[in-house]
Amino acid sequence: MSHRRDHGGGLDAAVARWGGEKSGWIDLSTGINPAPYPIGDIPPNAWTALPDAAAQDALVQAARGFWQVHHGAAVLAAPGASSLIARLPALWPKGRVEIQPPTYNEHAGAFGAQGWEVMTSDPTRKASVAVAVHPNNPDGRLWREEEFTAPVTIIDESFCDVIPEESHIARVRDGRTIVLKSFGKFWGLAGMRLGFAIGAPDLIDRLAALIGPWAVSGPALAIGTAALNDPVWAIRTRIRLTQDAARLDEMMEGKGAKLVGGTTLFRLYDVGDAHMVQTRLAEHHVWSRLFPYSRRWLRLGFPPSDRWGQLETALEHAL
Repeated sequence: MSHRRDHGGGLDAAVARWGGEKSGWIDLSTGINPAPYPIGDIPPNAWTALPDAAAQDALVQAARGFWQVHHGAAVLAAPGASSLIARLPALWPKGRVEIQPPTYNEHAGAFGAQGWEVMTSDPTRKASVAVAVHPNNPDGRLWREEEFTAPVTIIDESFCDVIPEESHIARVRDGRTIVLKSFGKFWGLAGMRLGFAIGAPDLIDRLAALIGPWAVSGPALAIGTAALNDPVWAIRTRIRLTQDAARLDEMMEGKGAKLVGGTTLFRLYDVGDAHMVQTRLAEHHVWSRLFPYSRRWLRLGFPPSDRWGQLETALEHAL
C-alpha cells in the first residue's frame, strides 16, 4: 500500500510559479523556529576530522540532561528524525502498525514501504506497533498516557520542546517505548539535520546498527551540544514563540479564520477555501501549507521578527 508523503517546503516551485526573488518570500509552510539558535564559531577540526567518540558522547550527555532521560535508557543521535523514522520499521517483524490520521505522513510511508499493514484504531484487530505524534502535526493534539496500549509505541515528540512538561520521555523506562526528538524545529536549524531516538538500550543499539557509524557531522555535534547545554535560550524561546502564536491567532481570527489547533511553532486554521487563500498569499510572496485530506485547513508558521508587516499585508488580500 502506498502512502502519499506530502510535506511543507517546496518554496522553489512557488517562486517559479509566482515570481520574485527567493529572499523576498516568507516560508511559513514548515513549523520551524524563525529565530534559530546562534551557531557561533565552529572549531575547524569539526569540518576536517571524522567525528570522534568524545564529541558524540558530549552530545548524548547534553541530550540526556536537557530531556532528563532516565539513566537506564539509551540515546541515539542521527542525521535528522526522518532518518530514524525510515529505519524504525526494520526493528520488528512485519505486522500491523496503528497510526491515527491526520498526522505526519512519514510514519505511514516508512512502515508501508517496508511491507507493514498501516491501520487506524480498530478494536477487532490488534497492532503490534503504534505511532503517536505528540503534539500532533498538524492539529496539536496531545496524547494521554492511557491511550498508549500497543505492545510497542513510537512517540514522535518533534514539536514537544515548546511544552516540555507534556513530554512522555519517562515512558522509555518500560522498554516498549521509543521517543523521537527533532533538533531542527525548536532550535530552528532544520538544515543541520539532527534528531534523536531515546529508548531501551537493546532497541537503540539495533537502531544504531541500521544508521551506521559517523552518522552525525562534526559541526552538528558541536552546535547540538552547545544548544542542548543552553537552557536559558530554550526558556526565552518558549516565551517568544508563545507571544508569536498569540499574535498570529489575533491576526487570523480578526480576518475570519477559525483556529483548529497547533503548537507554538505552527498554527492550523479553517479558512474556508484553503487553496484560494494559499494562492492569494503566494501572490504576495507568502508560502503556506495545505493538506490533501482537507480543503479548509491552512497551516502557518511564524515569520521572522522583521517580516510580520509583509504577512499582514498579504493577509489583507487573502482573507
